[in-house]
Amino acid sequence: MGKQLVLAEKPSVARELARVLGCSKGGKGFLEGSNHIVTWALGHLVTLADPDAYDPKYQKWVLEDLPMIPEKMELVVMKETAGQYGTVRQLLHRPDVDGLIIATDAGREGELVARWIIAKAVFRKPIKRLWISSQTDKAIREGFANLKPGEAYVNLYKSAQSRAEADWLVGLNVTRALTCKYNAQLSAGRVQTPTLAMVVVREEEIRRFIPQDYWTLQAITEGMILLWRDKNGQARLSDKARAEAIAKAVTGQTGRITQLEKSSREELPPLGYDLTSLQMDANKKYGLSAKQTSNAMQQLYEHYKLVTYPRTDSKHITRDIVPTLPERLKCIAVGPYKDAVAQLLRAGVKTTRRFVDDSKVTDHHAIIPTEQFVDLNGLKPEERHIYDLVVKRFLAVLSPAYEYEQTTVRVEAGGEIFQAKGRIVKSLGWRAIYQEAPADMDADDDDSEQNLPDLKKGGLLPIRSVKVINGKTRPPVRYNEATLLAAMEHPGKFIDDDRLREAMDAGSGLGTPATRADILEKLFDSFYMERRGKEISPTAKGKQLIELVPNDLKSPELTARWEQMLLRISKGQADPQKFTADMRLYATKLVSNVIADTGTYKHENLTREKCPTCGKFMLEVNGKRGKMLVCVDRQCGARVNLSQTSNARCPECHKKMEIRGDGDNKAFFCGCGYREKLSAFKERVGDRVDKREVTQFLQNQEAPDNINSAMAEALKQWGK
Repeated sequence: MGKQLVLAEKPSVARELARVLGCSKGGKGFLEGSNHIVTWALGHLVTLADPDAYDPKYQKWVLEDLPMIPEKMELVVMKETAGQYGTVRQLLHRPDVDGLIIATDAGREGELVARWIIAKAVFRKPIKRLWISSQTDKAIREGFANLKPGEAYVNLYKSAQSRAEADWLVGLNVTRALTCKYNAQLSAGRVQTPTLAMVVVREEEIRRFIPQDYWTLQAITEGMILLWRDKNGQARLSDKARAEAIAKAVTGQTGRITQLEKSSREELPPLGYDLTSLQMDANKKYGLSAKQTSNAMQQLYEHYKLVTYPRTDSKHITRDIVPTLPERLKCIAVGPYKDAVAQLLRAGVKTTRRFVDDSKVTDHHAIIPTEQFVDLNGLKPEERHIYDLVVKRFLAVLSPAYEYEQTTVRVEAGGEIFQAKGRIVKSLGWRAIYQEAPADMDADDDDSEQNLPDLKKGGLLPIRSVKVINGKTRPPVRYNEATLLAAMEHPGKFIDDDRLREAMDAGSGLGTPATRADILEKLFDSFYMERRGKEISPTAKGKQLIELVPNDLKSPELTARWEQMLLRISKGQADPQKFTADMRLYATKLVSNVIADTGTYKHENLTREKCPTCGKFMLEVNGKRGKMLVCVDRQCGARVNLSQTSNARCPECHKKMEIRGDGDNKAFFCGCGYREKLSAFKERVGDRVDKREVTQFLQNQEAPDNINSAMAEALKQWGK
């Protein structure tokens, strides 16, 4: 009997699979045992060919050569990982290999990684699929005991391939058209462009906003504050004179309680985390970027095996997970979670269809802890923060509802209506996990809460004074990563078509949980938008790009239509060849639109500094790690660092300092005015830190801004 070849997506995952399968014999690019051989990809080993593979003329970017529409899309081995591809291909064709077990990430893109390798290597032996949601030994053993037939995932592969080919045809053609026409490094794609458009539109709304004055009234009486309401329940007045007249008329009057209502209410626990909602909370609470959260989650999933598959779009679990919940709780019963776990186990783990719903789980269920015991001290700070969010959400989901009694009191005085609300907490329920009750709202908000005295309907209250409070309407707030991720997940309000809007909000939105973080980073790295504290603002380059791209690419409708069709392809309900044929026509149309456009592009960040390579003027941009100069000539692409934000803290104000200068002229600068030469820094820090650590620190500061996988580099030029 021959052996089964197991193909994992990453070496780290392959090592874990090999350990569980007993594959301990090492080879170059694989691990072997008595029944299995485990090998790995390095992300993608095979990708769609670049344009010059179809015609050498495409090596030069020339507007007249567009659109580029290959009759058949070809696959090529990626040069950066060709060695590992050769190993995998050789193993696939080894005489003692009877079949292949695909063990890449269980999702659309993971399927593509494996199937492109299979197609390029012309592999025709039987295929099975490992489909698991966690990396624990137990999950791996159960997965191998219940392998799925490879045929069951062919349509998922066709869906993934259709997506990749469409992104190539549309993204690469439009990117070349924009870049050639305006001689600037411009790119566009069906996900990144509507995302950027949302940021640009929001900035324009803020710029055009004109604040308006309004007035509210607060009546001070015994033991509480009453808020004025008109007959429609509105609290704001646009007429100052009327507000002052009401205050004058009511002050000193005796109000009568006309309505006193008490009602018991409950607030159900939240649902589980999908990746996007986890990224949003991590950004709100800890200021972590979506990419930082993704990276920490991948470590918790692959290295520590503490959480289930992170790149999920589901907030529910399936029924087969329910029997495992007590064991998962026992494994997290440490430190700050111990008491909450004990309480849940004593009461018995209770679930409802609100959280346990097979129909609402697609490829993977919500992110929850695994049956792996945790050592909290072994986690890095970012990993600890993310793990804390996951565990607390898991505990909250399994906890009872938050219960309270709400009292609403209405008072009439001088012919005017005033109102107050109070809340008495009966049981914190799931909110006890977070050790909080809801915070009070703004004073002029209808739902503000306060402690109320003992009141009776018909009772009289003296109105001691009435305050007239001036406020101003506020402009829309700029996006931060949390709110932009939310907009990407539910972009329906930007779509006019009712059916498409519903489909978009019911589906994955713009991008997928697995790709949104990379899309945002790409927009930052391409200098289309920038972070200002937590806020995100478009750059001049980003604003101009949105003015120049075809209108179709600015709206999420394109992605909505694509995702609808890709979902049908994955279910075997649509023809992938027709979809790709339509994309060829669409790419041709978009290129024509770019060529016919009469817009112009102006470099607003042009400096008088000349490029050291070609002598042309350079652009000043804000990179991820500091300011830099970038050559205006896209074919040159030279970059010069001006300053970098370091991790070194100012000895006076303790804020992070910038590094400026080159060689021996390097120095640290702080916004408080503190300056320090590099030599002085080394001498000062070297007293407390090993010199090797200082050298390592400086090397880290000089590392490239962005190190991507080979596949990420390919995607970058496709303009996704």
